[in-house]
Amino acid sequence: MATAQISTPNGMIPAYVATPLPAVSGPGPWPGVVVVHDAAGLSDDIRAIAERFATAGYLAVAPDLYARGGFARCVRSVMRDLQQARGQAFDDVDAARSHLTGRDDCTGKVGVAGFCMGGGFAIIGASRGFDASAPYYGQLPSDPSVLDGACPIVASFGAKDPMLRGAAAKLESELSARGITHDVKEYPDAGHSFANRLPLGPFNVLARVAGFGYHHETSEDAWRRVQNFFAEHLTA
Repeated sequence: MATAQISTPNGMIPAYVATPLPAVSGPGPWPGVVVVHDAAGLSDDIRAIAERFATAGYLAVAPDLYARGGFARCVRSVMRDLQQARGQAFDDVDAARSHLTGRDDCTGKVGVAGFCMGGGFAIIGASRGFDASAPYYGQLPSDPSVLDGACPIVASFGAKDPMLRGAAAKLESELSARGITHDVKEYPDAGHSFANRLPLGPFNVLARVAGFGYHHETSEDAWRRVQNFFAEHLTA
């Protein structure tokens, strides 16, 4: 509903903030959700997802991880941080969480939801102060020990995703070995980015053949799972 500036250890960055309507969700305070964008950046699609979380009764904030410099440079920098499981981008995600917990209209319970690149941040961030995590087709960390002490995780993958074959089974195995509460599901009819409405235009058919693209039925089922999971771990 509004663009805000949030304070990070490396200066201010913009973020999109979506606030529940009291007439729909009650007067608050509300639990929070940090929405971490995909490689396309803080797009209209990510803003719409933040708004959907707000409609469901969550105070949502989507930080712009590409706020410092040109697109290509930011993609390289953020992806490097993701590979190393540390760095400025993780500081930005942490700052978004602190922005929520510092608000009077937040209960202090905060989840994280991430898509594609953001899904990788949601997986690694599960052990960094969040109360629940919802990675969508996120890259698994090269060092699974970063999952030690993770919060409950609800993860969604597509079986037709050419980049993450076997990722769902591997993540479930790592979480089970650590006794971490989880709900991991791989959808047989979906590929990568099945929950994102990306502006692919004339390339939409080609993207689907390659294992990419929005899949409505899968997206809605994953959304229901995330909402049920977050209701249990963020609002109980």
